[in-house]
Amino acid sequence: MKELLLIGGGGHCKSVIDVIEEEGVFTIAGIIDKPSLVGQTVLEYPVIGSDEDLKRLVKSFSYALITVGQIESPDLRSELFKMVKNTGFILPSIISPKSYVSKYSEIGAGTVIMHHALVNSNARVGENCIVNTKTLVEHDALIGNDCHLSTGVVVNGGAVVGRGSFIGSNSVTRENVKIPENSFIKAGSVVR
Repeated sequence: MKELLLIGGGGHCKSVIDVIEEEGVFTIAGIIDKPSLVGQTVLEYPVIGSDEDLKRLVKSFSYALITVGQIESPDLRSELFKMVKNTGFILPSIISPKSYVSKYSEIGAGTVIMHHALVNSNARVGENCIVNTKTLVEHDALIGNDCHLSTGVVVNGGAVVGRGSFIGSNSVTRENVKIPENSFIKAGSVVR
Protein backbone atom coordinates (compact mmCIF):
# COMPACT_ATOMS: atom_id res chain seq x y z
CA MET A 1 0.00 0.00 0.00
CA LYS A 2 0.99 3.60 -0.56
CA GLU A 3 2.22 5.59 2.44
CA LEU A 4 0.55 8.85 3.43
CA LEU A 5 1.62 11.68 5.74
CA LEU A 6 -1.06 13.53 7.68
CA ILE A 7 -0.57 17.26 8.20
CA GLY A 8 -2.11 18.20 11.56
CA GLY A 9 -2.81 15.94 14.51
CA GLY A 10 -5.93 17.37 16.18
CA GLY A 11 -9.53 16.18 16.40
CA HIS A 12 -10.21 16.22 12.65
CA CYS A 13 -7.10 14.11 12.12
CA LYS A 14 -8.55 11.39 14.35
CA SER A 15 -11.72 11.23 12.26
CA VAL A 16 -9.73 11.12 9.03
CA ILE A 17 -7.51 8.32 10.38
CA ASP A 18 -10.62 6.20 10.79
CA VAL A 19 -11.68 6.89 7.18
CA ILE A 20 -8.19 6.12 5.83
CA GLU A 21 -8.07 2.83 7.72
CA GLU A 22 -11.55 1.88 6.43
CA GLU A 23 -10.72 2.87 2.84
CA GLY A 24 -7.62 0.65 2.82
CA VAL A 25 -5.81 2.47 0.00
CA PHE A 26 -3.08 4.11 2.11
CA THR A 27 -1.09 3.26 5.19
CA ILE A 28 -0.37 6.18 7.50
CA ALA A 29 3.38 6.83 7.64
CA GLY A 30 3.11 9.45 10.37
CA ILE A 31 1.77 12.82 11.36
CA ILE A 32 3.25 16.28 10.89
CA ASP A 33 2.46 18.76 13.66
CA LYS A 34 4.13 21.33 15.92
CA PRO A 35 7.80 20.68 16.79
CA SER A 36 6.87 20.33 20.48
CA LEU A 37 4.62 17.34 19.63
CA VAL A 38 7.24 15.28 17.77
CA GLY A 39 7.52 11.88 19.44
CA GLN A 40 3.92 11.85 20.66
CA THR A 41 1.19 9.75 19.06
CA VAL A 42 -2.30 10.29 17.69
CA LEU A 43 -4.39 7.09 17.77
CA GLU A 44 -1.16 5.07 17.82
CA TYR A 45 0.41 6.93 14.86
CA PRO A 46 3.63 8.82 15.60
CA VAL A 47 4.16 12.54 15.13
CA ILE A 48 7.33 12.29 13.03
CA GLY A 49 8.04 15.90 12.18
CA SER A 50 6.89 19.48 11.72
CA ASP A 51 6.38 21.72 8.69
CA GLU A 52 10.14 22.35 8.58
CA ASP A 53 10.72 18.63 7.86
CA LEU A 54 8.49 18.43 4.78
CA LYS A 55 11.27 19.15 2.25
CA ARG A 56 13.23 16.23 3.69
CA LEU A 57 10.21 13.93 3.99
CA VAL A 58 9.04 14.43 0.38
CA LYS A 59 12.12 12.42 -0.63
CA SER A 60 10.71 9.39 1.20
CA PHE A 61 6.94 9.88 0.91
CA SER A 62 4.92 10.90 -2.16
CA TYR A 63 1.50 11.46 -0.57
CA ALA A 64 0.26 13.90 2.07
CA LEU A 65 -3.15 15.07 3.27
CA ILE A 66 -4.21 18.14 5.23
CA THR A 67 -5.88 16.91 8.43
CA VAL A 68 -6.28 20.25 10.18
CA GLY A 69 -9.97 21.08 10.67
CA GLN A 70 -11.72 24.28 9.62
CA ILE A 71 -14.31 26.28 11.49
CA GLU A 72 -13.77 30.02 11.67
CA SER A 73 -11.42 30.46 8.71
CA PRO A 74 -10.13 28.39 5.81
CA ASP A 75 -6.78 30.21 5.87
CA LEU A 76 -4.66 27.62 7.71
CA ARG A 77 -5.95 24.67 5.67
CA SER A 78 -5.52 26.66 2.45
CA GLU A 79 -1.96 27.76 3.29
CA LEU A 80 -0.96 24.24 4.30
CA PHE A 81 -2.47 22.79 1.11
CA LYS A 82 -0.47 25.21 -1.06
CA MET A 83 2.73 24.63 0.91
CA VAL A 84 2.45 20.84 0.79
CA LYS A 85 1.60 20.88 -2.93
CA ASN A 86 4.48 23.26 -3.72
CA THR A 87 6.84 21.01 -1.76
CA GLY A 88 6.03 18.26 -4.26
CA PHE A 89 3.57 16.01 -2.45
CA ILE A 90 0.56 14.47 -4.16
CA LEU A 91 -2.66 15.26 -2.27
CA PRO A 92 -5.13 12.42 -2.88
CA SER A 93 -8.85 12.52 -2.25
CA ILE A 94 -9.93 10.19 0.55
CA ILE A 95 -13.39 8.66 0.28
CA SER A 96 -14.94 6.57 3.01
CA PRO A 97 -16.23 3.21 1.78
CA LYS A 98 -19.23 3.94 4.02
CA SER A 99 -20.14 6.95 1.86
CA TYR A 100 -21.74 7.14 -1.57
CA VAL A 101 -20.05 9.15 -4.29
CA SER A 102 -21.63 9.03 -7.73
CA LYS A 103 -19.37 8.01 -10.58
CA TYR A 104 -20.77 11.09 -12.34
CA SER A 105 -19.47 13.48 -9.69
CA GLU A 106 -16.03 15.10 -9.34
CA ILE A 107 -13.96 15.19 -6.15
CA GLY A 108 -10.92 17.48 -6.00
CA ALA A 109 -7.42 16.73 -4.75
CA GLY A 110 -6.98 16.63 -0.99
CA THR A 111 -10.72 16.42 -0.29
CA VAL A 112 -12.05 14.05 2.37
CA ILE A 113 -15.49 12.46 2.09
CA MET A 114 -16.37 11.18 5.57
CA HIS A 115 -18.55 8.25 6.66
CA HIS A 116 -22.17 8.18 5.46
CA ALA A 117 -21.81 11.27 3.26
CA LEU A 118 -23.57 11.31 -0.13
CA VAL A 119 -22.34 13.10 -3.25
CA ASN A 120 -24.84 12.72 -6.07
CA SER A 121 -24.56 12.88 -9.86
CA ASN A 122 -22.99 15.87 -11.55
CA ALA A 123 -21.99 17.40 -8.21
CA ARG A 124 -18.49 18.88 -8.05
CA VAL A 125 -16.51 19.21 -4.84
CA GLY A 126 -13.33 21.29 -5.09
CA GLU A 127 -9.85 20.75 -3.70
CA ASN A 128 -8.97 20.59 -0.01
CA CYS A 129 -12.58 20.25 1.19
CA ILE A 130 -14.14 18.42 4.11
CA VAL A 131 -17.48 16.75 3.38
CA ASN A 132 -18.24 15.65 6.90
CA THR A 133 -20.23 12.76 8.33
CA LYS A 134 -23.81 12.34 7.00
CA THR A 135 -23.61 15.34 4.67
CA LEU A 136 -25.56 15.35 1.39
CA VAL A 137 -24.27 17.15 -1.69
CA GLU A 138 -27.13 16.87 -4.16
CA HIS A 139 -27.06 16.73 -7.98
CA ASP A 140 -25.48 19.64 -9.87
CA ALA A 141 -24.19 21.32 -6.69
CA LEU A 142 -20.81 23.03 -6.87
CA ILE A 143 -18.59 23.22 -3.78
CA GLY A 144 -15.61 25.55 -4.14
CA ASN A 145 -12.07 24.82 -2.96
CA ASP A 146 -11.21 24.95 0.76
CA CYS A 147 -14.79 24.45 2.02
CA HIS A 148 -15.99 22.57 5.09
CA LEU A 149 -19.49 21.11 5.01
CA SER A 150 -19.97 20.09 8.61
CA THR A 151 -21.92 17.10 9.94
CA GLY A 152 -25.40 16.55 8.57
CA VAL A 153 -25.38 19.44 6.08
CA VAL A 154 -27.73 19.28 3.09
CA VAL A 155 -26.62 21.16 -0.03
CA ASN A 156 -29.54 20.90 -2.42
CA GLY A 157 -29.43 20.59 -6.20
CA GLY A 158 -27.68 23.28 -8.18
CA ALA A 159 -26.46 25.17 -5.12
CA VAL A 160 -23.08 26.88 -5.38
CA VAL A 161 -20.92 27.16 -2.25
CA GLY A 162 -18.15 29.72 -2.68
CA ARG A 163 -14.49 28.98 -1.95
CA GLY A 164 -13.43 28.93 1.69
CA SER A 165 -16.93 28.63 3.11
CA PHE A 166 -17.94 26.84 6.30
CA ILE A 167 -21.47 25.46 6.66
CA GLY A 168 -22.34 24.39 10.21
CA SER A 169 -23.93 21.14 11.31
CA ASN A 170 -27.49 20.37 10.21
CA SER A 171 -27.76 23.38 7.91
CA VAL A 172 -29.78 23.17 4.71
CA THR A 173 -29.43 25.17 1.50
CA ARG A 174 -32.25 25.81 -0.90
CA GLU A 175 -31.76 24.54 -4.45
CA ASN A 176 -29.79 26.82 -6.80
CA VAL A 177 -28.74 29.17 -3.97
CA LYS A 178 -25.37 30.91 -4.33
CA ILE A 179 -23.27 31.23 -1.18
CA PRO A 180 -20.47 33.84 -1.44
CA GLU A 181 -16.80 32.98 -0.87
CA ASN A 182 -15.56 32.74 2.72
CA SER A 183 -19.08 32.55 4.14
CA PHE A 184 -19.63 31.30 7.69
CA ILE A 185 -23.03 29.70 8.13
CA LYS A 186 -23.89 28.76 11.70
CA ALA A 187 -25.24 25.34 12.69
CA GLY A 188 -28.90 24.68 12.02
CA SER A 189 -29.30 27.43 9.41
CA VAL A 190 -31.61 27.40 6.41
CA VAL A 191 -29.93 29.18 3.48
CA ARG A 192 -32.50 30.67 1.09
